[in-house]
Amino acid sequence: MPLALLALAIGAFGIGTTEFVIMGLLPEVAGTFDVSIPTAGYLVSGYAVGVMLGAPLMTLLGTKISRKRMLMLLMGFFIVGNVLSALAPAFGLMLAGRIVASLAHGAFFGIGSVVAADLVAPEKKAGAIAMMFTGLTVANVVGVPAGTLIGQQVGWRATFFVVAALGVLGLLGVAKLVPDMPKAEGVRLRHEIAAFRNVQVLLAMAMTVLGFGGVFAAITYITPMMTNVAGYADTSVTWLLVLFGLGMVVGNLVGGRFADRALMPMLYVSLSGLAVVLALFTVAAHDKSASAVMVFLIGALGFATVPPLQKRVLDQAAGAPTLASAVNIGAFNLGNALSAWLGGVVIAVGLGYTAPNWVGAALAASALVLAFVSSALERRTATHSTVVAGAVPEPIRVPAAHR
Repeated sequence: MPLALLALAIGAFGIGTTEFVIMGLLPEVAGTFDVSIPTAGYLVSGYAVGVMLGAPLMTLLGTKISRKRMLMLLMGFFIVGNVLSALAPAFGLMLAGRIVASLAHGAFFGIGSVVAADLVAPEKKAGAIAMMFTGLTVANVVGVPAGTLIGQQVGWRATFFVVAALGVLGLLGVAKLVPDMPKAEGVRLRHEIAAFRNVQVLLAMAMTVLGFGGVFAAITYITPMMTNVAGYADTSVTWLLVLFGLGMVVGNLVGGRFADRALMPMLYVSLSGLAVVLALFTVAAHDKSASAVMVFLIGALGFATVPPLQKRVLDQAAGAPTLASAVNIGAFNLGNALSAWLGGVVIAVGLGYTAPNWVGAALAASALVLAFVSSALERRTATHSTVVAGAVPEPIRVPAAHR
């Protein structure tokens, strides 16, 4: 394994921790600023929107400098944003800190995906991407539960100071282990934007928004759901987040392995399974053991979609993958923002803490439909190309008088 992949995983670990740790601390943060749980959920949505908007902007700015320097700059934004969140005296300033930190997210994973794919042979690209994302999934096994525990025992501000320290480690890892990568020479904005004219790229991004959004519809509100519905103690949320993180690790590695062999079948299985599990979670949330199993499966099935979706975007936008890759990372977070908002809406109107699971199931099912549409269009295009390529032109007939 190239050491550069390890460095990318280190950065991903810090970013993954700050993205997900807020979910285990929503009640504490809401209490500090005297806001409701749905309002505190804006810290999830705001971060996601920042990723969505920052991904293309920061990636395009990054074409002016080397990829290594850009990755280091992004980690700098990450550190500043988390320190601002930790020191915020008001909810609005904390939200601003989350947005500053989020500017690093999309571009880091977008540029990192391209770098990871370029470091290995073509048949191992999805596996390399999955290796980078392992840092994010491991964060949910180690970083997020630890951050949640620190927040509950010491205070949530301490958690964000620790996360900022993780950012420093990520910055040092990139500086030490990532080789000097040249900036993308000859890449023009018009060329990068042209990739979005490919309907398959747009369909893959739509699958990303809906499929991954299904995960966050449930997980954003896991703390109130598990404590108020399943009957877990507040301190048990830490271990439930460990289960979710373990599921993410397993799903990410399985998705990376099989996406290199059978990409679309991998998406069919993961998206259909995710829709079913989210629907069942509405009932299973009332039982401690069943809800714990569901949390693990949501993590596994949700993250099994990440490597294949990211690889599909890279494959379909092969001529100009950098911007498309970053925008797809933004699409993951658009799904997060959409589902976190929808989940807050159904809770706010009085449908209960399990209602977001139905939202998630509907989103995952919609992504599955788009996967079948994408595959059908691909087969149709391939058949048309084969027919055109195999067509034999009729011979030119010369009139008898001119023979």
